[in-house]
Amino acid sequence: MDPKSLRSFHRIAALGSFRLAAEELNYAQSTVTMQIQRLEEDLGIVLFERSGGLRLTEEGRLLRERSLPILQDMDRLRRTLAEMREGDAGEVRLGATEPAVSCRLPGVLKRFGERYPKIRVSVESASTPVLSERLRKGELDLALCAMPEHTEGLHFEPLYREPFAALLPADHPLASQAVVRLESLAACKLLVTASNCPYRRKLELLLAESGAPTAETMEIGSMTALASYVAMGLGVALVPRVLADEPPNGVLSRPIQGAAVDMACGVLSRTSGTPLTPAGAKLYAALRDELEE
Repeated sequence: MDPKSLRSFHRIAALGSFRLAAEELNYAQSTVTMQIQRLEEDLGIVLFERSGGLRLTEEGRLLRERSLPILQDMDRLRRTLAEMREGDAGEVRLGATEPAVSCRLPGVLKRFGERYPKIRVSVESASTPVLSERLRKGELDLALCAMPEHTEGLHFEPLYREPFAALLPADHPLASQAVVRLESLAACKLLVTASNCPYRRKLELLLAESGAPTAETMEIGSMTALASYVAMGLGVALVPRVLADEPPNGVLSRPIQGAAVDMACGVLSRTSGTPLTPAGAKLYAALRDELEE
């Protein structure tokens, strides 16, 4: 069934007139008549009784009843496709590392959702190496993370720097200092994230540059869990400052003295293959507008 013919059929049935339906649909009356004739031929039925006025046949009444939901679905689909074409609807798969996924994204996505309520954003939390690989495979559209070690096929746009702070047990010898030196932490047991974590690699690089001896370490897979391990007295940790603003009981946060200890973070996207959808491009722009320093 041709959707245009079906729509004309519904307007004729509602208005009781070929002429009025043609005027409303901005068609010539002959066009509407031809549409109904073609529809009747396709279905092998008569839709209207024309003697003594225009009335639906029994088959016409059934078609009207059963096809109305189809037309409504088609109208909704047409609107959705138009919104997707303009970027006002769609789905975006976003990856993010900690602490961005816990501390920076919630507010950004709340405002984005208020502006684009028909764009659905799913968020996956993982490390930068995992997110970059999933981007290459087309399993994610964008990622908010540090710059990956290998950038083949990817584009990284830095947006902001994530400064570090030290987390210390409240009874730690360094807790009495308002600011701690990076070299002082090397003499402590350090709680660190996984070996492929860019934050850990940056920490190891900074410690090496400071000339400090190699520190004893304990590897903790979750960055957000580090504060809990510090609270138990298992060591000290360097974490993004946004995670240290409200430390748990028994843990103190201290700034680090000396050169800036921070990590560049930004948006990672593909440079080849499937381009960003209009909805994905709007999320990219929102991340840039909200997070760029």
